[in-house]
Amino acid sequence: MVFRRSARSFLGPRIPPGEWHSHPGRYAAPNACLLAAALLLVVSIFVPYWRMTLHAPQYPEGLHVKAYLHQIGPEEQVKEINGLNHYIGMAKLEKAAQLERELSIGLVAALALLLGAATLIHNWWAGVLALPAALFPVFFLADLQFWLYYYGHNLKEDAPLSGAIREFTPPALGPGVIGQFTTVAYPGTGLILAAAASVLIVVGLWLHRRAFKPLVEAAETREASASAGEASHVA
Repeated sequence: MVFRRSARSFLGPRIPPGEWHSHPGRYAAPNACLLAAALLLVVSIFVPYWRMTLHAPQYPEGLHVKAYLHQIGPEEQVKEINGLNHYIGMAKLEKAAQLERELSIGLVAALALLLGAATLIHNWWAGVLALPAALFPVFFLADLQFWLYYYGHNLKEDAPLSGAIREFTPPALGPGVIGQFTTVAYPGTGLILAAAASVLIVVGLWLHRRAFKPLVEAAETREASASAGEASHVA
C-alpha cells in the first residue's frame, strides 16, 4: 500500500477516461512536444555541434573544423590547424574534452530517455526529468568555452612564437583574432537541433502544467477530504 501511494505521488494523477475523450489534444500536446524534443536530441548525435573556420594568409580558403559530440574532424584540416597552433604553443585540438566526448553519446541518449519518462508523469516531477535536456545546449557551450579559454591560457613557453602571442580566449561563437589569424565559430546542425529541443521542452512543460495542474489540485482536494473524514471517524 505504501509503495502504491509513493508511485501515485511520483507519477501524479491519472487522466479520467471522460476527461481524455473530451479534451484529447490538451493531454496529448505536452507529450508530443517532449517526444519530438527527444527525437531531435537523438538525431543531433549524428551531425556536427560546432564549426570553426580559421583564416590565415597561407590558407586563402580557410581551414574548417567540424566538432561532433564524440569526435572532431576532418582529420586533414585538424592536422593543419594543429601545425599552426604548434608555433604558438597551443595543444592539439583532439586532446580537448576527451572525457566529455567519451560520455557524450550515452549522455544524450539518457536525456532522451528522461524525456520519454517525463511523458508518463503528470505532476512537477516531469519538469525535474526534462530540465537537464532543456539545459544541455547551455552546458555544451559553457564546456566548449571553458576548453577554448584553457587552450588560450595554457600556451607552452618553449614554442617558437611563444613571445609573440599573449594569452587569449577564442570565442565559442562569433569572430576571433589570434595574432595574424582570424577565426569564425558558429553552431553546427546538432547544436541547433538541441536548442530547438530545448524550446520544445519549455513549450511542452508549459502545456503539461496547464493540462495536469487542475488534476493534481483535484487529487489533493480529494486526499485532504478523505484524511479529514478518517480523522473525524476516529474521533
